[in-house]
Amino acid sequence: MKAGWQLLRLGAVCEFDKSQGIHAGLPYVGLEDIESQTARFIGSEEPQVVKSSTFKFSTQHVLYGRLRPYLNKVLAPEFTGHCSTEIFPIKPSPALSREYLLYWFLSDETVGRINATCTGARMPRADMNEVLDFDFPFPPLPEQQRIVTLLDEAFDGIATAKANAGKNLQNARGIFESHLQSVFTQRGDGWIDRSLGELAVFRNGINFTKSSAGEPIKILGVKDFRSSYWAPLEDLETVIPDGALGDLDMLQRDDLVFVRSNGNPELIGRCLLVGEVTEKTTHSGFTIRARLNGSQLIPTYLCHFLKSNIVRREMIDGGNGANIRSLNQGTLSRLVIPVPPTSAQAQIVSQLEDIDRVTKRLETIYQQKLTALDELKKSLLHRAFSGRL
Repeated sequence: MKAGWQLLRLGAVCEFDKSQGIHAGLPYVGLEDIESQTARFIGSEEPQVVKSSTFKFSTQHVLYGRLRPYLNKVLAPEFTGHCSTEIFPIKPSPALSREYLLYWFLSDETVGRINATCTGARMPRADMNEVLDFDFPFPPLPEQQRIVTLLDEAFDGIATAKANAGKNLQNARGIFESHLQSVFTQRGDGWIDRSLGELAVFRNGINFTKSSAGEPIKILGVKDFRSSYWAPLEDLETVIPDGALGDLDMLQRDDLVFVRSNGNPELIGRCLLVGEVTEKTTHSGFTIRARLNGSQLIPTYLCHFLKSNIVRREMIDGGNGANIRSLNQGTLSRLVIPVPPTSAQAQIVSQLEDIDRVTKRLETIYQQKLTALDELKKSLLHRAFSGRL
């Protein structure tokens, strides 16, 4: 350990200040009001009355959340208020910088040690008495303040870099969508409009229960959609439907499958294209299958069109139901599909796939930058509390 530093028991330099009661006229901090890793307050500073007992805190405290899944949320409040009893107000001694303590709580080493104290099967909680017994790296106050200044400056820079990388990541994703929209709005010679109902036939998926007793079969369900283009046929679950299924219930190459029903309306109408099917596979009752009935459309062209934001919004808005939104075959049938000559469709698909490869490469680069910045934060915290900053 660095010269001048001490290794003390945490409870020797701070205490849990549990002034419990009903506190009126003060802002309230719940576990959901603290942003993970950034240690920012994201709630309201308006006074709130909470009928249950809470802890009072001031600008002298560090607030620490001890309940999963909010474990390790930490805040240095800039106001006096009250908080959930699952948040512990920790008051540092005059010789301990509260910002130094806050950064210590954010370090990977501390997080790992606190996680190991958790008990309780349903809602695990950290054992704060055990945390009080942790060894705590304690440099002189000027050294603490120097470390805090360095970390503040570094983390501000990292936050700016992450914001820029995040914007670049969002822009990279927008490039493909922008080109996708322009392709289908700038019509060329020979383009005609056809309804999807003229070009395809539809079939709802199968329903089953845990007590069903039939032949095991692979099934494409809502959870398999995500943001994919191709149906992930190799990763599907197996279910047992009631009775034998007919050929019409089986998926085949070039089928398009849509999310029909979901509690989240923004998922309605998500679409997957089915590739080569090597074993019997069906699709769930929460989905609709469209099967092209002619050669006017290249399936990959149609899938790109159906994934565009404008068409997705039409399907979402066409869904019915108050709590569980549901897409129906009628809405799908009425979708207007721009149909260029097949040679133009093939060219469009080739262009879109080229742009998709470029944007995915950019997304990978920016995601790697975000990951590297997170690793840099962890490294800086590790160096700070091992006396190497």
